[in-house]
Amino acid sequence: MDKLQQFRIFVQIAEMGSFIKAAHALELPRASVSAAVQELESDLGSRLLHRTTRRVQLTTDGAQLLERVRLLLADAEDIDSLFQTGQRQVSGRLNVDAPSRIARRLIAPALPGLLRRYPRLQLGLSSTDRAIDLAQEGVDCTVRVGSLHDSSLVVHPLGQIALINCASLDYLRKRGTPMQPEELTQGHAMIGYASPTNGREQPWEYVCADKLHSAPVPSQVIVNNAESYIACCLAGLGLIQIPRFDVQHLIDRGDLVEVHPEFRAASMPVSLLYLHRRQRSRRLDAFIEWFESLMRPHLETGETSR
Repeated sequence: MDKLQQFRIFVQIAEMGSFIKAAHALELPRASVSAAVQELESDLGSRLLHRTTRRVQLTTDGAQLLERVRLLLADAEDIDSLFQTGQRQVSGRLNVDAPSRIARRLIAPALPGLLRRYPRLQLGLSSTDRAIDLAQEGVDCTVRVGSLHDSSLVVHPLGQIALINCASLDYLRKRGTPMQPEELTQGHAMIGYASPTNGREQPWEYVCADKLHSAPVPSQVIVNNAESYIACCLAGLGLIQIPRFDVQHLIDRGDLVEVHPEFRAASMPVSLLYLHRRQRSRRLDAFIEWFESLMRPHLETGETSR
C-alpha cells in the first residue's frame, strides 16, 4: 500500500475515532485498515494511536502527524487535478448531511442535474434533524438551519430562510382564523416542536415593530421532526411555523392555508459547515456552488419585511 493511502487511512481513523468506522467510510476491509496503520507506525518508528476497547485516540506524535498529513493530502489532491478541467476534476465520494425536509424537498429532486454535470461524483446523502459530529460520522459537510454553536467547524453562511404560519382548512373551520397575536391564546393551539438537540419545546414567536415576541399558545401534541410536524398540522391539530418551501405544494393544493402573514417568526439562518478550510476538495467546492444556487430562490438577504 502506498504512503499516501496509509496517510488517508490514518486521518480517517483519527477523525472518526474508530478503525471499524474508518474502514466502512473508506470501503476497505477492517484488516487492511489495521495493517496500514501498523505499517505506517513501523516505518515512522513511533506509536501514532492509543487503542482501547471503546475509542481510538491520538498519541502526541500522532496529533503532530495529523496536522501535517492533512495539508499533504490537500496538496496531493490539488496536484492530481492540476491539469484537469471541467467535469473531469470533480470525482470521488462526497458525504453530505441535511435536515430531512431539505434533503427530500430540495436536494433529492435536483440531484439528477448535479450528477449529469459531474458524472464521476458519488454523493452520500444522510438526513437528520439534529446536529452531528462530522468527523465521528464520516460526513464531509452538513446543512444547518438556525443558530450555530460549533466553534471548530468552518461556517459557510448562505442566507436566511423565511418562516410562515400555517393551518389546515379543517382547523380554521373549527376554531376560526386568528387575526391578531392575542387571539392565539383564546381557543387556538399549536403543534409543539421539541428541539432535536435539547428536547425543549420551542415557543410560538413573531416579529412586530422589529421586535421578537412570544405567545403562550398551548399544544396538545409535541413532535421532534418535520414530517410529523406537517402531518399533525394536516390533521387539524394546530398551527405551525415552517419554511415556505416545505409546504408550498400543500398551500397550492389547498390542504394548508397561510395565516398571520404580518406576524411571522424571525427568519432562520441556513449554513453549510465542514471541517477544514485547507482540506476543501474540488468536489466539496462543486457541491457548495450547486447548493447555493439551489437554495437561492428560497432565501432572503436580510430580515423579512413586515
